[in-house]
Amino acid sequence: MMVSFFDQFASPSFLGIPLIAIAVALPWVLFPTPTSRWINNRLITVQTWFINRFTNQLMLPLNVGGHKWALLLASLMVFLITINMLGLLPYTFTPTTQLSLNMGLAVPLWLATVIIGMRNQPTVALGHLLPEGTPIPLIPVLIIIETISLFIRPLALGVRLTANLTAGHLLIQLIATAVFVLLPMMPTVAILTAAVLFLLTLLEVAVAMIQAYVFVLLLSLYLQENV
Repeated sequence: MMVSFFDQFASPSFLGIPLIAIAVALPWVLFPTPTSRWINNRLITVQTWFINRFTNQLMLPLNVGGHKWALLLASLMVFLITINMLGLLPYTFTPTTQLSLNMGLAVPLWLATVIIGMRNQPTVALGHLLPEGTPIPLIPVLIIIETISLFIRPLALGVRLTANLTAGHLLIQLIATAVFVLLPMMPTVAILTAAVLFLLTLLEVAVAMIQAYVFVLLLSLYLQENV
């Protein structure tokens, strides 16, 4: 029996070896490898169609220079969706509930977009710190505010993904615990609670996909400002 509800977010280990590395590497093993045949099976066809549609939608507002990020952003999207979905299975660990992993993804990618903007178009990149038509007395204050908002972006990316997944997992565990406690005492209430749990699980499946999409979409918007 778990001592705390938050024990489920602790990185598991076996013989002193952290299993988070296996949890991160497992999604890539589950995807089928495309073959050199002219006709692929249905699974590979659906996978290719999804990646192509997502990549086209993501690269639509970007210019040609931003299309170099297509492989990276599409891979990140598939990676996050798979990890989030696998984390909803029983007796599994969700690496994206760890803020350290999410920040490890958010900070380097955000910093890459900033460096690209400063290298390719420094005037435009610095121009984002001061909106056009700002009154002279407000210029120092707005520059400080915009600079702080710029550096908060990776923190917002990582915290948003961590908080949404953590809250969903906690809520599912709380309702599941309530079902087990109420089942011997009030079966009718337990069945109704189980129905709520089923609907919440469907909602969490949607949240797992949407949060992965939002993470990559915000990165593409940051990239759009700097290319």
